[in-house]
Amino acid sequence: YKLYVERELIFALSNGGTKMADAVTSQTLVDNDRIAVMKFTNISDGSGESAVAKVDVSALNTHTKTGTACSRVHLLRIWYMTIGMQVQLHWNADTNILLGEFEGDGHKDFRSFGGIKNNAGTNVNGDLLFTTRGHSNLDTYTIVIELQKTY
Repeated sequence: YKLYVERELIFALSNGGTKMADAVTSQTLVDNDRIAVMKFTNISDGSGESAVAKVDVSALNTHTKTGTACSRVHLLRIWYMTIGMQVQLHWNADTNILLGEFEGDGHKDFRSFGGIKNNAGTNVNGDLLFTTRGHSNLDTYTIVIELQKTY
């Protein structure tokens, strides 16, 4: 009950008494030459997210020795905690490619085969998008991903 009241108070204070868009955060925990680890959270107001760019590979650090920009990432591991909604991850392209859909609490490790590679089609740019499904007011997710960078 306390968490519910605090969330409602945050929405009310931040938008003059009316609810606003989903409250989201993105945090880069590690960004070196080999990997990037990122954390994402969402407290939904019921509006959800649709194909929101969460990983912009052009914004990741360049290679320290060559200065080359990261062009794509492979998903190595994901930790996810969702309450009341599912989260889809898509590779960005003219027609976005579904990487996977995650619901509940879990951890997936794809390192044994080199990770899930970005196999998006025409005009792929390497970015990773999130879409929420089945969201309603105060549903949440926390997702941590480990990505292997390619240049």
